[in-house]
Amino acid sequence: MRVWRAAPEEAPAVAALLAAFRDHMGYDGPDDEAMLASVRRIIGRDDAEYLLAGDGPQAVAQVRYRWGVWWDAEDCWLEDLYVSETARGAGLGRALTEAVIERARERGCRRVELDVNTENPAALALYRSLGFETGKTGGQDLLMRRRL
Repeated sequence: MRVWRAAPEEAPAVAALLAAFRDHMGYDGPDDEAMLASVRRIIGRDDAEYLLAGDGPQAVAQVRYRWGVWWDAEDCWLEDLYVSETARGAGLGRALTEAVIERARERGCRRVELDVNTENPAALALYRSLGFETGKTGGQDLLMRRRL
């Protein structure tokens, strides 16, 4: 299964997949034009990348990198992973996640982090099967946010 890093000229394909993810999640925005502008802004950065998979492509992973003081190395944040409805069950999500892990290793990252909704049992099972875990100290690690 082919997985590749999206090139700048593939920004429209990346944005279309992220827009499909937005629609799947039931969000109203950002609109398609803003989505494409954001992807174009991010796609050429050294601290971020988009990985694509499948024919068309049919799946995308949005990945960010940042220096982690606790590990004295970069951290990898798997920000989003989306597989189009028609391609689910074909292994694209697993292939993308494995590629993210490999890309993180290549960059010298010491960990890969992500968030996943507890109401998404397929994603939870996938991430657990690849060694992701929660509750390192007996409790649950929670992603918290404050919108500004």
